[in-house]
Amino acid sequence: MSDLLTPDLLLQAYRAGVFPMAEDRDATDVFWVQPRLRGILPLDGFHVSRSLRKTLRKGLFQASANAAFDAVVAGCADRDETWINASIFAAYRQLHAAGHAHSIEVWQDRDLVGGVYGVTIGGAFFGESMFSTRTDASKVALLCAVDRLRSAGFTLFDTQFLTAHLASLGAVEIPRHAYEQRLAKAVAIDACFGPAGPIRLDQPSVQRMIQTS
Repeated sequence: MSDLLTPDLLLQAYRAGVFPMAEDRDATDVFWVQPRLRGILPLDGFHVSRSLRKTLRKGLFQASANAAFDAVVAGCADRDETWINASIFAAYRQLHAAGHAHSIEVWQDRDLVGGVYGVTIGGAFFGESMFSTRTDASKVALLCAVDRLRSAGFTLFDTQFLTAHLASLGAVEIPRHAYEQRLAKAVAIDACFGPAGPIRLDQPSVQRMIQTS
């Protein structure tokens, strides 16, 4: 099945509410997942904790978009248990080259310390994975992603599953049928993820999120 994991097939799967996973990094096959309960991160409900506000005030991190996509995916896969195998990595690299997969990077000085990547179709962002090697780095990545999606007119941030970490940031679970309704509306929207390059954490839209969440 891994030989058939093409960018076109991936886009068709996301439109149908399905996404691929592998048993582990050494697996040669992938399987398709369609959760009964779907995790989403409401774009108007991102929660900035007191500790995250403190981190942002310290100015420890810098952020960017689509500056190191492969490195972000590699960071997400660099854990004891991962569903990202070689064929999945290769397929998302192709999606990125075609403009359908994107990353947000978080840096400390010149070191990549966190990030998130996902796929976009219309006004839907399908978050695939995130990683962090410094406290709050993945939260900063999600903050930047949510701000960018909101500003660009996206309506759906799919997190696939709900974890305690995502719930602390405002993510919720919804039934499959409710997700499919939101998905159908979102993919019909004309939205663009936006340009690559640095992201200013002091820009007004980010600051409004920090102050009002």
